[in-house]
Amino acid sequence: MQGTVASYDAATRSGVLLLDDGTEMRFPARAFDASGLRLLRLGQRVHIDTDPDGTVVRVTLPTMI
Repeated sequence: MQGTVASYDAATRSGVLLLDDGTEMRFPARAFDASGLRLLRLGQRVHIDTDPDGTVVRVTLPTMI
């Protein structure tokens, strides 16, 4: 699944993604930490990995899949 960064708080390492269908999806710090990234920018495209419950477990750049 892919989306766009709608907001990102570097202090908490969490934020909100906007999916292609317009749905907002929050991601926790542990999902950002699992990516190995150092920063996300507003409007940046990302790949989203979720667990069976739909919780975001990793946010990566589409080229890092």
